[in-house]
Amino acid sequence: MTRLLPAGTAPQARLLLLGRALRAWADGYVAVLLPAYLLMLGFSTWQVGLLSAATLLGSALATLAVGAWGHRIDSRRLLLAAGLLMAATGLAFAWLSAFWPLLLVAFVGTLNPGSGDVSLFLPLEHARLAHAAQGGARTALFARYGVAGTLFAAAGALAAGLPDWLVTNAGISRLVALRGMFVLYAVVGFSVWLLYRHLPHAHETAQPPPAPLGPSRRTVVKLAALFSVDAFAGGLVVNTLLALWLFQRFHLLPGAVGLFFFCAGLLATASLLAAPRVARRIGLLNTMVFTHIPSSIFLMLAALAPSAPLALGLLLARAALSQMDVPTRNAYVMAAVTPPERTAAASYTAVPRSLAAALGPTLTGAMLGAGWLALPLLACGILKIGYDLMLLMSFQHVRLPS
Repeated sequence: MTRLLPAGTAPQARLLLLGRALRAWADGYVAVLLPAYLLMLGFSTWQVGLLSAATLLGSALATLAVGAWGHRIDSRRLLLAAGLLMAATGLAFAWLSAFWPLLLVAFVGTLNPGSGDVSLFLPLEHARLAHAAQGGARTALFARYGVAGTLFAAAGALAAGLPDWLVTNAGISRLVALRGMFVLYAVVGFSVWLLYRHLPHAHETAQPPPAPLGPSRRTVVKLAALFSVDAFAGGLVVNTLLALWLFQRFHLLPGAVGLFFFCAGLLATASLLAAPRVARRIGLLNTMVFTHIPSSIFLMLAALAPSAPLALGLLLARAALSQMDVPTRNAYVMAAVTPPERTAAASYTAVPRSLAAALGPTLTGAMLGAGWLALPLLACGILKIGYDLMLLMSFQHVRLPS
């Protein structure tokens, strides 16, 4: 992976990309299997949505804590603690069956019901990545970080078919097979902990001491408010609920849905690789906006598609564009604030996203339970287009530091 790093990138970036890849692989299959597992435990679609919302809300509060007090603790120690929390989350989900204990674990743990990273890992890793490269190399590094996430999340989604294989070929029950996948999630968390033990301490790098928000506060607040609109919309169709939508709308099996997410992840990976080149031509902001709007249109068309092949085709077209704004957005935030504020900026722009996204799954669960199958996808597309237009109007005249 060293050869894939942009020129002049600090060595710690390799560890961060590998850690992101491991977590994304586990997140990829959990997003597909979580609704099937919870339905098998006897929960309703509304309860599935509520559990998904709890994961996002808990991540938001943890990220807020990192932004408020994280500058007092070495980020390496916080990343190690997050790895152990991931391991504990997997073991708890494999062991527990009652709704309220699982709701508590979902709130305090690291489960990710969507395709993007919403955990407390995010601001800590973003701040280290921002100091590992400069200028255009920083955008390229964030693109590679995104590629590691989408590519391995796609491979993880493909692994969602493993329980079906175990049921057919090993003769074990489906519930035991699903519990085993959460044990595997715990193993991945422990592996991340082992990997991040090799990270340097903050004082051993060129990273300046982190500080609370100061000169960049106004910019961060405005970005956070806009990002929250986008996140609320995205929360309506996180992968877990999109999988549930495919189960209910077209009666697809988990293995088939996992294959779809694998293909979507490959397309998203290609879009992430293209993002730095597009950004060099038209700028970070224009890349964020003008690739995002068509992807939202494809999502709304998929909501109205009369057949599974057409809906899946439109969703794949959406996947080919929907992630191009991710590395450019991350690079934009890091460039718009002073270096000491980057950890706080990453946290405070992520927190409203997680809080807003936490509202969506419960609403989608209720909509699906009421039989309004098209409404979540339509609402998501409309809100995302509104966000893109507001972002363009607010920042089109802002000049970033070189």
